[in-house]
Amino acid sequence: MSELNGSLNEERERLRALYGENKRITDGNFDKSLAVKCLNGTFVGRKTEDVIAFKGIPFVGKQPVGMLRWKAPVACIPDDGVYEAYYNAKSPCQNEAYRQKASLYYQGEDCLYLNVWKADGGTAEKKPVMVWIHGGAFENGGTADPLYECHNFVRENPGIIAVSIAYRIGVFGFFRLSHLPDGKDYPDAQNLGIMDQMMALRWIHENIASFGGDPDNVTVFGQSAGAASATLLPLVEGSHAYIRRVIAESGSPVFTRSTEQSIECTNEMMDKLGCKTVADLQKVDVSRLVAESAALGFRIWAERDGNYLPKDPYEAYANGAAKDIDILQGCNKDEVNYFVFFKGVEPYNAWGADRKAKKLAELTEEEKALVESFCNDVKGESYENTSRLFDQILFIAPLFRLSENQTKAGGRSYTYFFTPESALPLMRCAHSTEIAVVLRHPEETIYSGRTYDETFARTMSRMWAQFAKTGNPSLSADSSPDGKEKDWPLYELANRQVMVFDEFNIHPEKESERKILDWDRTYFMTRYYCI
Repeated sequence: MSELNGSLNEERERLRALYGENKRITDGNFDKSLAVKCLNGTFVGRKTEDVIAFKGIPFVGKQPVGMLRWKAPVACIPDDGVYEAYYNAKSPCQNEAYRQKASLYYQGEDCLYLNVWKADGGTAEKKPVMVWIHGGAFENGGTADPLYECHNFVRENPGIIAVSIAYRIGVFGFFRLSHLPDGKDYPDAQNLGIMDQMMALRWIHENIASFGGDPDNVTVFGQSAGAASATLLPLVEGSHAYIRRVIAESGSPVFTRSTEQSIECTNEMMDKLGCKTVADLQKVDVSRLVAESAALGFRIWAERDGNYLPKDPYEAYANGAAKDIDILQGCNKDEVNYFVFFKGVEPYNAWGADRKAKKLAELTEEEKALVESFCNDVKGESYENTSRLFDQILFIAPLFRLSENQTKAGGRSYTYFFTPESALPLMRCAHSTEIAVVLRHPEETIYSGRTYDETFARTMSRMWAQFAKTGNPSLSADSSPDGKEKDWPLYELANRQVMVFDEFNIHPEKESERKILDWDRTYFMTRYYCI
């Protein structure tokens, strides 16, 4: 772990050395071929290897600072100014202790910006747009992470416009306040991060045509909390005007919490801070808010408030709320080994035992027996029974429940299972290992310890782009990097076929053949959500 800490310190210095502040251009001295006029200004990008990047574009009229903290995002207003779009904006406020490289970048509450990548060269045909939402458990991460840089993805898929968006996280983006004595003026605080994402999608809809993108063909894709966001956004009123397709990597509506759980977390924070009102909170230094919120780890989620988001997202899917949205989703074989690796075996075992005990306390005696039966059948190291249980209830069961509900409602779902092993001890095929493959970053090996087969990586990335273009990720022999047709069947209730991403054998397979999900002993757990 000391080697990892050393590499992160080096990464901190590298990222901060690249920091710059986009400024207004007032002398008219800029490359007109790299400038794009938008509603809220003309933004000048930078070109590298025939890809033009526009970084740090604000998608709100005012940043959420001062008295706008814990307030809904403010829409952009017209602006005739010309601005540099050379640098990432600040990452959202977060704890640097987490293993997200974006936390090593400069941070601030003034963080609501987005980045755009497009291939150089004009075309009369509007290009599909893919909008990346970063993960990080809704409490860390940001667009500045080099892993989320979309230059390579666009270079290999020049028919795509890529966008990455920021959003408020942690207690700045998901912090219920309306139950406090003066909380009535903060009705949205519990889901501000999702509202930020919606505002970014609105900006994209209104401006992306100027970059050559098609505002009516937008695919939202993300990983972990970003994937959860991608599956929640179609349930927000009015979102279908901005979204046509969704790609969810290792995340789903299971990463949400109830109003009661939100209130419990807020009250816990208020006690730690010695605050009684929102007015008290407004006086607390940002660094202290971040530090004290660490105690709420893995409990800061979007809220099923029954207002902005439905009380039961799965029921909403079953009732057809997103049946007009094409969905591609999946997970990795050993998701929870991520936590085993980064925590270490003994700390993970303590954490896993505590999480398991709290979850079992919610169940009936019959349900507890089913879960214990599953765990008793797991063989291997000390961490295996809880890690395989959490694989099921946090990732695999939610994945199949969403595919089932979307399909039953008459919608379309393509489902996958990612299997290549990491070279890192304990990591195996863990959470996050597929990101470098999809976004084409062989140099980013923090989660894998190795590079993946080049043809495999190019194929997976191209299938994501093909889905964004057409709604079907299948590749013809002509378009497939290895010259072999890749037919990805729709999920359907009889055969439950998934696309298995084995490194040297991408192929469809019935779920029952690999027995990915324990339908009898873990599927029911989706109704208890994550926490």
